Amino acid sequence: MTRSIRIMVGTALLAASFSGPAFAQGAPQTVSLVKVDLATLATGYRASKVVGSTVVNEANETVGTIDDLIITPTANVPFAVLSVGGFLGMGTKYVVVPFSSLQVKDKQMVLPGATKDSLMSLPEFKYSS
Repeated sequence: MTRSIRIMVGTALLAASFSGPAFAQGAPQTVSLVKVDLATLATGYRASKVVGSTVVNEANETVGTIDDLIITPTANVPFAVLSVGGFLGMGTKYVVVPFSSLQVKDKQMVLPGATKDSLMSLPEFKYSS
């Protein structure tokens, strides 16, 4: 029995010695570092605090809620998915606006010139599954 265990261990060691080191597949990547102005960054808003915020127009009328923020690989600005209309989740429509069109005033998200009707007339956004 000890001889068969020795043979199995020897076979395992021999097999391990023939296998080469594991290398990651794919193309080599480079990362370029950019200096960030931390003072400016500190005046920004965390995405976790923005999502769920009520969006109002300049007349302080509620026009929607920020449901999500989407960052695409090609665009330099994030997009805000707004939940518009509906009641308790029924009849809600999702629309997308560039996040840069929103303004922060007195800790409120303001979408100048927006009304519920104008947002409801935008194409509906549907999340991909």
